[in-house]
Amino acid sequence: MSIIKLNNNGVKNATAFGSITGLGSMVFIKKLTASSSSTLSFVDGSDGVVLDDTYKEYYFTFNNIHPATNSAYVTFQGNASGGSGYNETITSTMWGAFSEEDGSSANSFYTTADDQANGTAFQTIVKGTNNDNDTATSGYLRLFNPSGTVAVKHFIAFGSTNGTDENDIYHTAGYFNTTSAIDEIQFKMNSGNIDAGDICLYGIA
Repeated sequence: MSIIKLNNNGVKNATAFGSITGLGSMVFIKKLTASSSSTLSFVDGSDGVVLDDTYKEYYFTFNNIHPATNSAYVTFQGNASGGSGYNETITSTMWGAFSEEDGSSANSFYTTADDQANGTAFQTIVKGTNNDNDTATSGYLRLFNPSGTVAVKHFIAFGSTNGTDENDIYHTAGYFNTTSAIDEIQFKMNSGNIDAGDICLYGIA
């Protein structure tokens, strides 16, 4: 079966997924696995991590993140090149939705308490993951052109979690309000350790 891609420059015909020229590909860089970990940190130049001008976009996937503390949040922050403390200035927005397992309730909402207006806190990606054995959070974080020194550094995140007999999803977007390069990203729970799960880093070629 062929795939047809239409765009302003004409038509391209491909015979298999991924064979259309001009589309980016994911290049695996590093996987960190949690084991009662307080943080998981990706630092450019450390332990095989690349987070520089090699790629214009970096893609983090977090898989079956299980918190040690009940109803914990998955969060992240960054450091500018030469910086420390994971306290870069962030402006962000966040909204979510949920649906009960029994269909009794569903809704969407803006999470005012988790957006930032030039704040320096860790940014929430997913809220309220329980620490029951069968609960976890999965999703992704996209970071755009973190090595640039002209514009701010945009990010987009999405996550899904199973709370108390329900599914919750969260969308987060914003930017590091700095023109300095961002070369370190750290993930942690807002309370307690990351009991289990892994986070993988890819470059988008």
